[in-house]
Amino acid sequence: MTNTDNHLPKVVIACKIFQGLMERFFSSEQLSQITYLEYGLHSVPKKLREEVQRQIDSLEIPSLVILGYGLCGNGLHGIQSGKHVLLLPRTDDCIAVLLGSYQSYRQQFDAEPGTYYLSKGWLESGSNPLKEYERYKETYGADQADWLMDTQYRNYKRLAFVAHHIEDLETYRSDAKEVAAYCQRWGMRYEEILGSDSYVQRLLQVASKLDQAGEDFLVVPPGKEITQAMFLR
Repeated sequence: MTNTDNHLPKVVIACKIFQGLMERFFSSEQLSQITYLEYGLHSVPKKLREEVQRQIDSLEIPSLVILGYGLCGNGLHGIQSGKHVLLLPRTDDCIAVLLGSYQSYRQQFDAEPGTYYLSKGWLESGSNPLKEYERYKETYGADQADWLMDTQYRNYKRLAFVAHHIEDLETYRSDAKEVAAYCQRWGMRYEEILGSDSYVQRLLQVASKLDQAGEDFLVVPPGKEITQAMFLR
């Protein structure tokens, strides 16, 4: 990347679950625009791809677009940079970002591969097994809802609530434990993990020095696209 690229206007397009985390480090003076998209887009990767692409294409001035997403179920595969430069975490999903690094994610995955993660953002957005069950029950009835939930979650062994501050753990613990109580139907045990905001901090640093992206971030030049292969390690 050139020095010119490093001085492009900076725009953030991110999943809403990162809003609280990003607002600690991304100020209005540093950014020309910031947009948070609903978490529900993840449920249909094609819709996520279309909406992220629409947001990118709507930018009239060539910009450095900071994406608050990982590959997200292949939802970002095929995203075109157009006239912009794209910067995003090189992660399969947002778990590594919440934990602070890809290495932290791998440590958790190797120790406990069957983990469902909760965060402040997910609890606020209503995306968790308990809320899903309530929506299914309202739409399909209790028996069908039970079957749908069992097919999705019966192989998970742990529910881990990831927070970045003790205050968040204390504030959201009761909500997390309510979800955990429901998940005991599959034998999930409840744990709390104090994550790190270092991945988001480094994202902001790299946005000012793209040549320091390293292996933890992807920089996609103008006229290129995001591909699944870019995330392979």
